[in-house]
Amino acid sequence: MNPASGQDKLRLATCSLAGCFGCHMSLLDIDERIVEVLNNVEYGRSPLTDIRELKNADVGIVEGALCNEDNVRVLQQFRENCRILVGVGACALTGGLPAMRNHFGLTACLREAYLEGEGVVNPGIPSDPELPRLLNRVRPIQEVVKLDYFLPGCPPPADAFYELFSTLLEGREPVLSRELAPFD
Repeated sequence: MNPASGQDKLRLATCSLAGCFGCHMSLLDIDERIVEVLNNVEYGRSPLTDIRELKNADVGIVEGALCNEDNVRVLQQFRENCRILVGVGACALTGGLPAMRNHFGLTACLREAYLEGEGVVNPGIPSDPELPRLLNRVRPIQEVVKLDYFLPGCPPPADAFYELFSTLLEGREPVLSRELAPFD
């Protein structure tokens, strides 16, 4: 693999919003091929590096849905700073598991979790200003920004991540086969 743009390495940023972090784990599951990818990628903002500042990136990988205002802010920052934006996983595509709360409404969920649920001790809904404000409903990311590609699955197969990186590093348009793009 060689970066096609003539630059030394492909600048990559990743983030995990509302979800389980399984997509990042699947990315790591490309096994020994990760060395090949890492030799051609410069990691920026990512929970894998603990870098929080987002500078211009060639590719942004976003997993998870949008459940609070901070998720929306991070997603918009990724869209503004990433030449190519890729949504990964069922949560990014449909809202996934986090969106199950949409069936009950935010107030009912907060009441159950913090006031009336079984095992609640010291009832009270958190109101710390450090906590991001929850959205009324969990949203998939394409409702807020334009995505260039999706890697579907829960999580997407490791081979799909490898194929994505391989084609981008070669300067080709990513096209995933049906085997690499499962819809769960």
